[in-house]
Amino acid sequence: MESRQNILKTYGIPVSSRPSNGGSNKRTTMSTTSSRTSKRYSVNALYSMAAEQDVEVEDDLARAQKRLRELKSRISAQSKKNFVLERDVRYLDSRIALLIANRMALDEKQEVESTFEDTDSSEGTFPDDRKMQQYGNLFFLLQTEPRHIAVLCRLVSLTEIDTLLQTVMFTLYGNQYESREEHLLLTMFQSVLSAQFETTLDFNSLLRANTPVSRMMTTYTRRGPGQSYLKSVLSERINNLIEHKELNLEINPLKVYQQMIKKIEEDTNSLPQGLPRAVTPDVAAANTDVQAMIAPRIKMLMEIANSFLNTIIESIDQVPYGIRWICKQIRSLTKRKYPDANEFAICSLIGGFFFLRFVNPAIVTPQAYMLIEGIPGTHPRRTLTLIAKMLQNLANKPSYAKEEYMSMLNPFVENNKQRINKFLMDLCEVGDFYESLEMDQYMALSKKDLVLNITLNEIYNTHALLIQHEEVLAPSEKSHLHILLDDIGPAPPQVPRKENKTIELPLFSRWETPIRDLASALMSDSSVTQYDILYMETKSIFVQLIRSIPRISEQKQIDLPTIAETAATTKDATLVRKGIKVKEMLRELEEVQIMDREDGYRLMTEEVAQELAHLGNLREKITEEIRSLEAVYKTICDHNNYLRSQLDSYKAYLQNVRQQTSTDLTSTSVVKVGDKEKKPAKMKVLGPYKFSYAQLERDGIIVESNVPDNRRQNIYFNITSPIPGTFIIALHYKGRDAAILEMDLKLDDLLEKQQDNVMSLDLEYVQLNVPKILQLLNKTFAKRKTDTSDAWGKLCLPICVHYPING
Repeated sequence: MESRQNILKTYGIPVSSRPSNGGSNKRTTMSTTSSRTSKRYSVNALYSMAAEQDVEVEDDLARAQKRLRELKSRISAQSKKNFVLERDVRYLDSRIALLIANRMALDEKQEVESTFEDTDSSEGTFPDDRKMQQYGNLFFLLQTEPRHIAVLCRLVSLTEIDTLLQTVMFTLYGNQYESREEHLLLTMFQSVLSAQFETTLDFNSLLRANTPVSRMMTTYTRRGPGQSYLKSVLSERINNLIEHKELNLEINPLKVYQQMIKKIEEDTNSLPQGLPRAVTPDVAAANTDVQAMIAPRIKMLMEIANSFLNTIIESIDQVPYGIRWICKQIRSLTKRKYPDANEFAICSLIGGFFFLRFVNPAIVTPQAYMLIEGIPGTHPRRTLTLIAKMLQNLANKPSYAKEEYMSMLNPFVENNKQRINKFLMDLCEVGDFYESLEMDQYMALSKKDLVLNITLNEIYNTHALLIQHEEVLAPSEKSHLHILLDDIGPAPPQVPRKENKTIELPLFSRWETPIRDLASALMSDSSVTQYDILYMETKSIFVQLIRSIPRISEQKQIDLPTIAETAATTKDATLVRKGIKVKEMLRELEEVQIMDREDGYRLMTEEVAQELAHLGNLREKITEEIRSLEAVYKTICDHNNYLRSQLDSYKAYLQNVRQQTSTDLTSTSVVKVGDKEKKPAKMKVLGPYKFSYAQLERDGIIVESNVPDNRRQNIYFNITSPIPGTFIIALHYKGRDAAILEMDLKLDDLLEKQQDNVMSLDLEYVQLNVPKILQLLNKTFAKRKTDTSDAWGKLCLPICVHYPING
């Protein structure tokens, strides 16, 4: 049996050498050095963990623990279902638009229809027993050695990352409330972030570009603990705000001017005298009536933003541990990579994660985070967007406003900059988890029921990605990952959605011997004596007996010999066996003078009482946690019902449209040449197509910019379409090979923005007009359509047909 340190090295987990801050050890006869004290505490903690998870006891605590485990499992499973449903709804939203426009080929139509199919357990096949064992070995390795997934997440493309993240966040580490899986996932994040800091050359682009790493961080915040925090902290504030549907706090002078003109026209049924309908932002800002309307709005916006900020700062103790730990890693990595970085610079990176990736998306689209029912009205929605902008400006470094009109809110930034920096630094003040993960991993080897609930396509997709990047992930033929991949062989193809079953995949290590006996396993560590183990095991049995015999647990005084005798004389065979065994263990501990009957076994009695007090407090915490998580589970289920109702609507709509378009779709599915059918040409990457800064500005695509005037002539944009419906916009500076910034755009995301009247797309340095960027994509890529099987043409042409673009 390997020692605990060797096991942890195999997992790639740091072994803490620091003394624990845990309880003191009074029995100096068993330990004489500080390191020994730490070791005794670790052994004590292991047995305490075993007591908390004791399946042989059936008391109020055990029943509450079972209920909590079941609830957490349901939340994790439901969160994964919602993640998949959200992807389905987004996908169908864009694809049905194409079907309406009669531009979709037959194979694309069938792909849409397959999205509605439910999995049929009678169809498809399971992997055979040998494959199940091999996949069980593989996924155990991936779960317990997070470095492999960390590297893989950096290697995959943006188009592949969402499917991989579904597997990683909601399956491989899907038990969102289980400390071992959470800590393993955070270990993976540490590796990913470390590599990101090493490979990023420009400080200002750190963690801000749209990369697989940033997508990972955003997806992590959507797990159960993050969602629970957002609901408990922001829901009440947002609901109070959206009740005021007519409260208009717009401060963009141009928009205020346009709204004013419209109101005058409605009230007088005529054009306003001396007020032209079309003016520049500067003219609008100089209008005295506009200024008078904006002034009180500025004051109210700052009051509302302050109330949101106060609520967030006061909730620091509620922020999930994982979110705070990631903030801590960002601070640590920044200090190491940029030792001269000041506090403001460090806080800008922390704020970029906490606000930009976590809090602000929930403020801007609260309905997507289940914080409210329905969609906010136009005015509240705009107010929430402005609040999010204010919070983001507060966390930025240097503090600046991308839009000129936002500079009117600078007093809010100046008054709260120190507060927000202190809050962001305080977020990082959490302990590390390496020692507890060390024990969690050790305990995991003693479990016989480690399983993953995973779909066939999740298995096959992960397998395919590992094979694709094997040379980087496992270059050595002797590495465990290389050996497992060689044994399994090539990855099977993805199965149809209808056959994509969810299976229970048992996890176990091919190289580690499962621990059958915790005591004998710990004995393999030379610094732990047999009497250490004997003492802890004796205490553990006494705790079990007190929890198992009601009349003993009701007594105020703990008398160890009486408890042992009571158990040995009950009618329960298990209790009799334990009672006899613990009497013999007490006698043995007396013989080696570790305990003394004369003082009533004082030290063990005290420790048993402490353990029972801990378990009693644990029961209260669990009961409170159950109440909280039941509310979370209800919210998640409600959101699931909402998503399913959307899918049902799409299904009915698709059925109607299908009947009207089937003839056209069939006729464009293939191209006939003579009597033969020609297969569609293989899809290829389109682009890059180059556009100068001046060209996009002249066409009204660039609407706002932070680029200095003297540098704009050196800026250009490359636009590429790697697959139909996906576009990559890269901002370049002449003379540099690498792009300053890249953004991955999905057609359905752009259409959704336009449908929601979100007319601006933020590229950090410039703001793009959404309708006009859609026009540009349509003009650039649709005209490259060479035949009726060209998927880019079918995806781009309907943009203006189904979603008419106004100016």
